[in-house]
Amino acid sequence: MIFDIIFSYDFYVVAIGVCILAIASAMVGCFSVYKGQSLVGDAIGHSSYAGVVLAFMIFQTKSPLILTLGAGIIGAISYHTINVIINNSKIRLDSALAIVLSGFFGLGLVLDSFIQGNANFSNASQAGLRNYIFGQASYIMREDIIFISSFSAISIILMLMFYKELIICIFDKDYAKSLGYSTKMIDNVLLVMMISLICVGLKTVGAILISSFLIIPCIAASQHSKNIKKCAYIKLNYCKRKQFFGSFYKQYS
Repeated sequence: MIFDIIFSYDFYVVAIGVCILAIASAMVGCFSVYKGQSLVGDAIGHSSYAGVVLAFMIFQTKSPLILTLGAGIIGAISYHTINVIINNSKIRLDSALAIVLSGFFGLGLVLDSFIQGNANFSNASQAGLRNYIFGQASYIMREDIIFISSFSAISIILMLMFYKELIICIFDKDYAKSLGYSTKMIDNVLLVMMISLICVGLKTVGAILISSFLIIPCIAASQHSKNIKKCAYIKLNYCKRKQFFGSFYKQYS
């Protein structure tokens, strides 16, 4: 029974897709953790669900690309909303995160309830939208793997291209400015990578749990080493094992 699951096509589809997403998310998520903004990814993940529902309402399709773009746009808006709140009020980061997270996620749930049974959306299937809240890894297909792999590859390439700049900007922003680096551009690169992986992972992991892919591997690796390169090696091994056993449990259950 166990070997039937391990060597089945469905298991490999799920395991490969989730593992690719986990590795890319862990590599990018560490920069948010070291920057002291680990919960920003959580706020963006919850907020992006509103983008999924809005994209469905506008285009009345469940195309992964359309829903992902909708999630990405709302995710970017939520991030900039956090910055506006912090820069124009006395509200601290943790409070701003709570406001944006609950506000946008609540909006998504309200919109989802609105379209249920609404005559204007009778021609479009609404089934499956709530899978973007908790995810449904066992139902991903080959096309989803290609989709996940493409966004993950783009994020990893960007990370490798700007690796030195990212490290310097995160640990010493003043030194980065003295070297002539555009810290705003580097922050935007990190934001693009993070939002891309969050949005592409919604269908697989869900809006609620996607932040765990960004945060947990880095925190777990940091308990064993303070060296960034060693942490990266530990994170990759941690992700591969975690996703393998997670995919096996999902198929077995």
